[in-house]
Amino acid sequence: MALKVIIIVATAGRREIVDRFLQHLETQRRPPDEVVVSAPDGSHIGSYLTKHFPTSYIFGKIGLTAQRNIGLESALGRCDVITFFDDDFLPADDYLEQLECGFEGNHDWAVVMGRVIHDGAKAPGLSFDEGLAKLRAAEVGRSPQDVPQVSDHLGAYGCNMSIRASRVGCVRFDERLVLYGWQEDMDFTSQLRRRGRVVKVSTLVGVHLGTKSGRVSGVRLGYSQLVNPAYLIRKGTMPIGFAVELMGRNLAANLVRSIWPEAHVDRRGRLKGNLLAACHLLRGKIEPEHILNL
Repeated sequence: MALKVIIIVATAGRREIVDRFLQHLETQRRPPDEVVVSAPDGSHIGSYLTKHFPTSYIFGKIGLTAQRNIGLESALGRCDVITFFDDDFLPADDYLEQLECGFEGNHDWAVVMGRVIHDGAKAPGLSFDEGLAKLRAAEVGRSPQDVPQVSDHLGAYGCNMSIRASRVGCVRFDERLVLYGWQEDMDFTSQLRRRGRVVKVSTLVGVHLGTKSGRVSGVRLGYSQLVNPAYLIRKGTMPIGFAVELMGRNLAANLVRSIWPEAHVDRRGRLKGNLLAACHLLRGKIEPEHILNL
């Protein structure tokens, strides 16, 4: 019996992107059984009507973790696999087909993520058409006979991650990681490693546009870059070594590049947020939700 797959996409302030994303999903060789769009309210939703799969819309709090939780609650008990896609992630046409085969053939998999062949989040970002061109170019060199390379990971990258629904239990996204979340994917999926493998599969591919609209301010993100990992160390969902390296890498990058910042990154804002977070951590204050006051 085929698995039932529900896609959840959390969005805010990106109506055009959501429309293009849903239109892109129409090309999946194995269509999703349903797509759930989680948004703060109806003003964030476009007008595209899907043809090859049902789409439902749910509204509630704003913030990535809260919106993902609302979507998760709506899907649990109704499907076998829950796939979280960012609204600016473009999966290859065989993504869900490969995903279903992987879950069917590997019952010890709890979480699966794909390979991002281009990540605009680490660059100025891509337009939808630029991202689609990169995806189609990559697909030319692929073959149905390609053997998947599977590697285990501490956690999954949230722009494209799929969960075996039966392994979720009471695990939810931590809503203290407000707004953009920052490491909410690691926190959530690392807890599921106790219930199965968290793997990356090389033949699951896609492009992350890294759309800059709808992002939080540089100061807020910079604060989260230090405080959120510290919070997850205390919570026990992020190894100390991994967290310290992550924090150090971000602080160093913001410090060095604040001299000649990239046009698409608020390095000085991030550095200001880093320094404020460092002061709070030295005082023993570990409160991810403090960014709401910044």
